[in-house]
Amino acid sequence: MARLATLFVLSIIFAATAALPGRAAVFKPETFTLSNGMQVVVVSNHRVPVVTHMIWYKTGAMDEPPGKSGLAHYFEHLMFKGTKTLKPGEFSAIVARNGGRENAFTSQDYTGYYQSVAVDRLELMMKIEADRMTNLVLTDEIIEPERQVVIEERRSRTDNNPSAMLREQVSTALFQNHPYRIPIIGWQHEIEGLTRDDLIAFYRAWYAPNNAILVISGDVTMETVRPLAEKYYGVIPARTLPDRVDWIEPPLKADRHVELKHPRVRQPNWSRRFIAPGNLYGATEHAESLQVLSEILSGGATSRLYRTLVVENKTAIETGAWYSGDGRGPGTFGFYVSPPAEGDIQAAAAAVDAEIAKLVENGVTAEEVSRAVSQLQASAIYALDSYRTPARVLGGALAIGRTIEDVESWPERIGAVTVDSVNRAIATVFKDKRSVTALLLPEPTS
Repeated sequence: MARLATLFVLSIIFAATAALPGRAAVFKPETFTLSNGMQVVVVSNHRVPVVTHMIWYKTGAMDEPPGKSGLAHYFEHLMFKGTKTLKPGEFSAIVARNGGRENAFTSQDYTGYYQSVAVDRLELMMKIEADRMTNLVLTDEIIEPERQVVIEERRSRTDNNPSAMLREQVSTALFQNHPYRIPIIGWQHEIEGLTRDDLIAFYRAWYAPNNAILVISGDVTMETVRPLAEKYYGVIPARTLPDRVDWIEPPLKADRHVELKHPRVRQPNWSRRFIAPGNLYGATEHAESLQVLSEILSGGATSRLYRTLVVENKTAIETGAWYSGDGRGPGTFGFYVSPPAEGDIQAAAAAVDAEIAKLVENGVTAEEVSRAVSQLQASAIYALDSYRTPARVLGGALAIGRTIEDVESWPERIGAVTVDSVNRAIATVFKDKRSVTALLLPEPTS
């Protein structure tokens, strides 16, 4: 999780470098909105004659009706089945025949579909993607086999993975009211109960052009994209979208401890999570400061946690912190540690506890903040050759309700972070706040 959060931050850095005074723009995104409400974003990158075509729907697992967990992810699978003009499986076959790569993903906040192809195949991708936005065919013969695929995915990725099992249980303890407590893949008994009517209702409610964003990144220009977008997507009628629930998470009033022992665990692990402000939730002014704090604590071999616990005290072989605040709902700030082979997990946990207490009592230093800000801003250069990163970063931001300017101005906001703002964020998230602590432990088989 920490690694994923870091990768997202690095991608945002790259996307936002354009906003820095005195620097050349990087993405130079251009955007317009079709008459049906669908936003189109174009990022030109002419280094190679390829293009990423990505559709983002502003709906995810948190939009599922109560008792229907797994619906958004199950539906993502079914989008690769047939339409009124394409047979089941033909969509993927067309992409493969044309030398392309495709995939899809479901999160709590959004769902995305993309193809990466040679630029002369872009129109074909737009044609078939627009087709399945409105013409999907769902029959029991299609739905039932795919249900078993989803259930098997849950068994292999969650029920057969002790770390995933624990993470799932931790989420149910951390979030008391918000749908983030429910696994994206869903609970098996609810997946088994989803009906064809449920799936069709979800499709008709959320899969509309005015709930979608098209991001195209690669060897294209707005002049070539706009007429194609109008031709294939602009003719799809807008629909009235459901009202969204404004979920509010109540504060934790008791510390919670979740422990899992499993015979397949070889390396004990301890972690602790706090609810934190996000980019769109709670005290949003702390978001950039929390990103800097995460870098101070966990940004490589010279970071505070690694230097103290691994190098100096040798109470851990792995430790770090992460901040995740890029959703529509509450953010999370977490810590983790694993002891050496013959080490003591409780001693490692106590060492992280001591570091958290030091943070609350003493805060961070101006030198640490300055170094972390510089490291975050400098790492932008490593993404310069990517043609898929712009679509991923801009689409993900827009899909949760942020703007292109929010992305573009990120380095300026990071550059404005001070030692005082980081210390205020520390007090907001950690001081006298309840948390969820998780232990993953080996269990002897005999």
